[in-house]
Amino acid sequence: MPRTLTIREIKGKAGVVYYPLQLNLVLKPSPGPNELLVKIHAAALNRRDFYIRQHLYPGISFKTPLLSDGLGTVIETGPGCTTDFFQKRVLLTPCRGWDANTEGPEDYSKFSTLGGTEPNAWGTAQDYIVVHESEVEPCPEHLSAVEGAALPSVGLTAWRALVTKSRNAKPGRNILVTGIGGGVALQVLQLGIALGCDMYVTSGDEVKIAKAQQLGAKGGVVYKSDDWEKSLGKMLPVDRPYLDAVIDGAGGDIVSKTVNLLKPGGVISSYGMTVAPVMDWLMHAVLKNIELRGSTLGSRTEFRDMVRFIGEQKIRPIISRTAKGLDCIDAIDGLFEDMRASKQFGKLVIEISEPALEL
Repeated sequence: MPRTLTIREIKGKAGVVYYPLQLNLVLKPSPGPNELLVKIHAAALNRRDFYIRQHLYPGISFKTPLLSDGLGTVIETGPGCTTDFFQKRVLLTPCRGWDANTEGPEDYSKFSTLGGTEPNAWGTAQDYIVVHESEVEPCPEHLSAVEGAALPSVGLTAWRALVTKSRNAKPGRNILVTGIGGGVALQVLQLGIALGCDMYVTSGDEVKIAKAQQLGAKGGVVYKSDDWEKSLGKMLPVDRPYLDAVIDGAGGDIVSKTVNLLKPGGVISSYGMTVAPVMDWLMHAVLKNIELRGSTLGSRTEFRDMVRFIGEQKIRPIISRTAKGLDCIDAIDGLFEDMRASKQFGKLVIEISEPALEL
């Protein structure tokens, strides 16, 4: 029988509890009008899933399958479908309720992310999923199933933070991306390089910085070092000795650390705060006209643009490690432990089924 992977409810306070994973047997779904039945081949973890297991995310569900990212093959189409996706590999959109508005969801009350929460019943940690035909994109042919599954959330988040919100994704611009090694940061790095930006990184690990430089980063600094911003400043080119934008997922003291490096009117595009749910804001940043812009996932239009660009540029998401089998709970728990310890360099992915096998 088809399976879903959820969390199991146990008693405990938010931030202390750690909900166990639970495998469930379910009936195979059938597509309705304008819907597709997708056999999922791979699904990827995000830090959001780790927060859900700790009850540190709003509206968690013990019934909705986990995970928001997945790749699969369309094996059945419902009545009235107008798209030609049958027997093709597709990427699932990781969120719902945001069409095209660049400022934010058209109706914020209707916006939701897939996986492990109450607003919707969809999640990618399962064997089969039924979605509306408008909620998939053809997978770029150069991507493997694991690479495709790794792309949706980090690709969309990175695209919005770098391209839409920073407005500095242009050749020759100096962009700093913090916390290299995480999926979004790496995707920002890859997108920025493909767009002709000069990319710089921070990390708590010299090895991760070296790997980022192998991917094309111009330089990097260890944020645990005192005055790391001064070391970074010395790396910037003489003819453009400043940062145009910072793409940040950590928060904390990022404003005070980069305000002297940013050009007047420079942008800090913030897509997360892993250090703490607050960050500094200085009068000096106000006087320099620095702009702080919050950034989340993105619209359906941005998702389509991102996937198209990935296909055109033949970009491959970086994979840190995979676990084989939706029923290999211990191995999947191991992926979560990599995330807990920040060991990963790239995405953590569950391989659920082989695309080559009979559908």
